[in-house]
Amino acid sequence: MNVLFWHRYPLVILCATALSGCVLGPDYQVPTVPIAAKWQAPLPHGASVAALTDWWQQFDDPALAELLRLAEADSPSMDQAAANIALARATLGTRVAEALPSLGATLSKGRGGEQEGSVSQAGSGSSAQFDAAWEIDLFGKLRRNNEAASNRVQARVDDWHDARVSLAAQVGDDYVQYRGCQKRVLAYKDQAQSQQDTARITRQSFQAGFTSSADAALADASAASIAATLISQQGDCQVLLKSLVALTGSDEGRLINVLSHTSAQLPHPAQLNVQEIPADLLRQRPDLASSERELAAANAEIGVAQADRLPSLSLSGTFSVGATLGERARSWSLGPVLSIPLFDGGKRRAAVDGARASYDAALAVYRQTLRTSVMEVEQSLVRLDAARRRESEAVRSSTGFRESFEAIDRDWQAGSASLLDRETARREALTAEIELITLQQDQVRYWIALYKALGGGWQANQPLVQSQASSGEGV
Repeated sequence: MNVLFWHRYPLVILCATALSGCVLGPDYQVPTVPIAAKWQAPLPHGASVAALTDWWQQFDDPALAELLRLAEADSPSMDQAAANIALARATLGTRVAEALPSLGATLSKGRGGEQEGSVSQAGSGSSAQFDAAWEIDLFGKLRRNNEAASNRVQARVDDWHDARVSLAAQVGDDYVQYRGCQKRVLAYKDQAQSQQDTARITRQSFQAGFTSSADAALADASAASIAATLISQQGDCQVLLKSLVALTGSDEGRLINVLSHTSAQLPHPAQLNVQEIPADLLRQRPDLASSERELAAANAEIGVAQADRLPSLSLSGTFSVGATLGERARSWSLGPVLSIPLFDGGKRRAAVDGARASYDAALAVYRQTLRTSVMEVEQSLVRLDAARRRESEAVRSSTGFRESFEAIDRDWQAGSASLLDRETARREALTAEIELITLQQDQVRYWIALYKALGGGWQANQPLVQSQASSGEGV
């Protein structure tokens, strides 16, 4: 049959073979988006710098490492990203199958009869039919479909890595806030205990007639105020704890046990080595790489829409064999089928316009993602630099106000300073201490923000890992 077909349709086969090398649509190139050649904000510096890939290990905080492991082992966001990868791969499988020949079979069996005059005949019959079809990719429609699907698979893989980086950064950020909150609780507890003692002593002094009612009222009000602030701060810590429970998917009791293994101290990460130029973000940020792959897929779909406006050629064949009333029959057919779009009211032309518009939209998203990426790195660098320069002043302020309060407190106990002066000095010392704790907390958070902005150690073509992390490895 193949020889016969070649002799009957030589021109069709030759034309199809020649045209099958033609691929419509623009060939994709990564667009050039102008960005700064170097970072404008001051780069962090120090004797110790760490690579992004093992950065979490530099925290040397077992509680944080365990939280990261728990979060990655049971993360709905990562599971969703993994499901999207599976869906994209299934779509790619469908596109690959569309370019291959298809073969189907139909089997049937039944009883029937015929009557001629007064004579009737009855019997059973059966048949089998095989249908084959193969669309010849004349203008590259199938290849462009395959190209678009392949790019979207890679985009979904990049999305998975982005979900992993984002999860680690969110867990780290909430953990740092929780530790900072605990430190503020300790500061408020010390003040609350001190104020309760002051209020008790002042009340006894007032009852003995040595202190005015105004001082007694002030001491009680100050004690109540700091107690209320302590309760509010403890509530903030509980809110952060609930957030960590949700992120890790862990039982709250187990999470509290993990957190209790280390003291309420802020972790101390190593400084990141920020030497790459802004253009390197394409190789560092998975969300940017995903956006670029979506752009490549949209570009391929322009060719799909263009090819859909032109004729399509397929080879189809049918072979059937059957027997009815004892008689056997066989038949077959094989030949080309040419489908020519004549009039569709502009539907296919509109599809081409829509594909070009989708590419323009994807390009805009890519450009915006790149700008946002550069902005996030720059902002993190600025915040880090400002916090670093503020820290020495904040330490000096906290130390000075603390020493001032201690001196006034001694004078108050000696009777040479008023309670109002003591309360003013106490509030100033407490405010300075809280500001220092908050600044130190924010510095670590800015490091985490910089880690995320730089891509979290992800590199192009980095393989997927199982949804289990160990002490931050590979995070």
